[in-house]
Amino acid sequence: MSVLEDRAAWEAAFRAGWLAHYEETGTADWKRYNRPTNQQAIGGPGVDLAASRLLLISSAGGYIAASQKAFDAENNMGDYTIRRIPMTTDPTEIAFAHTHYDHTAVDSDQQVLVPLGHLNDLVRAGTIGALTPNMISFMGYQPDVSRVLDTLIPAVVAAAKAEGAQAALLVPS
Repeated sequence: MSVLEDRAAWEAAFRAGWLAHYEETGTADWKRYNRPTNQQAIGGPGVDLAASRLLLISSAGGYIAASQKAFDAENNMGDYTIRRIPMTTDPTEIAFAHTHYDHTAVDSDQQVLVPLGHLNDLVRAGTIGALTPNMISFMGYQPDVSRVLDTLIPAVVAAAKAEGAQAALLVPS
């Protein structure tokens, strides 16, 4: 099964609609955006979390302000890069470069989008076997699904393999 059913049709509609309008006017008209949809959900076998190494993935645009480049939050075409953040990072060191969601909750408690403390508590309780050394962060605003499929997903998969992940938790923003 393909990650996106009928990718060619989605790409054609995106290029002729939203992207053409954006290139012509410089504005993102979301009424013209053809949201990707699938008829069948993609699934796989379940895992025993208590015996697994879990990778945290967040689309909140988190990065370590003192040592990592911020995501290009102002780019209407999105930023398709990832950041690895050590799971031992103090939450106060994490900044969020993402202008496409309300930051009220995450500014109040970063654990709503980057639950490092909660996951460490679950490891201590034996609910999760272990955590990977790093989490993966990306900016969830990405209108070009082809770039998600061709750039972002391969980067996340490569990072997950490098981290030795057996399971993943995606916390969307």
